[in-house]
Amino acid sequence: MSTLRPDHPSDGSALAPPPGCPAHGHPALGAPGIPRIHGPEAERNPAAFYERLRQEHGAVAPVLLHGDLPAWLVLGHRENLDVMRTPSLFSRDSRRWRMFQEGRVAPNSPLGPTLTWQPVCVFVDGDQHQRLRGAVTDSLAKVDRRGVRRYVVRHTQQLVAAFAASGEADLIPQYAEKLPMLVMTQLLGMPDRYGPHLVSACLDLMKGSPTALASNQFLVDTLQEMVQQKHRTPGRDFASWLIGHEAKLTDEEVLEHLRLVLVAANETTVNLIANTLRLVLTDRRFRASLAGGHMTLPDALEQVLWDTPPLSVVPGRWATGDTVLGGQQIKAGDMLLLGVAAGNVDPEIRPDISVPVLGNRSHLAFSSGPHECPGQDIGRAIADAGIDTLLSLLPGLELRVPEEQLTTSTSWVSRRVETLPVRFQPRRPPAATTPVEQLRGRQLTVATTAAFAPTAARPARRPWWKSLLPRR
Repeated sequence: MSTLRPDHPSDGSALAPPPGCPAHGHPALGAPGIPRIHGPEAERNPAAFYERLRQEHGAVAPVLLHGDLPAWLVLGHRENLDVMRTPSLFSRDSRRWRMFQEGRVAPNSPLGPTLTWQPVCVFVDGDQHQRLRGAVTDSLAKVDRRGVRRYVVRHTQQLVAAFAASGEADLIPQYAEKLPMLVMTQLLGMPDRYGPHLVSACLDLMKGSPTALASNQFLVDTLQEMVQQKHRTPGRDFASWLIGHEAKLTDEEVLEHLRLVLVAANETTVNLIANTLRLVLTDRRFRASLAGGHMTLPDALEQVLWDTPPLSVVPGRWATGDTVLGGQQIKAGDMLLLGVAAGNVDPEIRPDISVPVLGNRSHLAFSSGPHECPGQDIGRAIADAGIDTLLSLLPGLELRVPEEQLTTSTSWVSRRVETLPVRFQPRRPPAATTPVEQLRGRQLTVATTAAFAPTAARPARRPWWKSLLPRR
């Protein structure tokens, strides 16, 4: 049973300072004592970092970004919803950012690819947002959901076939980091061979590393080539539907929306798969629940969306004028960061985070309001079908190292398990399977032997959760 309290009203009440709490502005640029959201403290233990800020500043806290640029990190669940649902006060147009207007963002800043304004729906509001988002949602609606599952099952079979005979694998680099991109390239209408290279580029881009600009350029060049090809030979895919939509997007708008969908879908789905696999392999509460038949895989996914959302921090929103949020004086042009992970554990709505959250989807993982994630059902489908198929293919799956030895990859926008070494009962890979060393840079083929492809004669599949239970 959920311990969540009822949702707070989104009537703007969070925009006023609490009684007796004086409003104040962001400290001066680079002021001592203001924590860096990308610093060692934040990356070592983000949960503790968020709670320290909550104790010191309340629901909204000052932080510094790359280059000691000031921003506000929104920590409260209600305050996050207010920012998400009130575009008249908190715009998605990054050109409003005072740091851009004053020329304080370095040309080579790792924030550039993520925050520089682009002609996409996530950077506009009003009528323009409706036009661009309408093209995206209409095109996504044409995606065959059953087809998504077929792609997921097929690519999961291929990936598992590459390591099935060894009885060991690291499920992060060998599975979680590969599956979403393999599926998304199919949905967008791209050749499979692009997948491995785009995986590296997208992950690097989202980390905001020193090579983020180069990774972004590689992604743009790849998509430009694809857009031109789809103009010549359109197909039944997301890219072709976007190009042919009645909104008549320009080629630049098409390219930027393809980039947006590809990067966002890959990063968030990789993180969701990785963190959910960790949970089902390590959390005794869920192993016990699964044994009793009370916990389903969708329940496990939902718990991860609460506890370890695919994006911990979502940049950004920009204040359209002076206002007050969570007791802090927000100035026009200030940047706000949506603290999704912090808001999901806000004591005001979740007083006991140790209790599983079942049947409640009021988390912030997919945002809310006019910019709510339009492809969340596809991301869930990839994670659900992928993990379900993986666990069914690998009997006796378990960690081969103690849980405390698992490492976590943390950036200022996301957090996920970095390595997940497992063992399982070895299985002979299909004879026709392409060797693992040949999988990179070429189109994959579907494994069709009885060990990996379902047939009418095959007995009913063993429930996935039973693969986690000890065998006598």
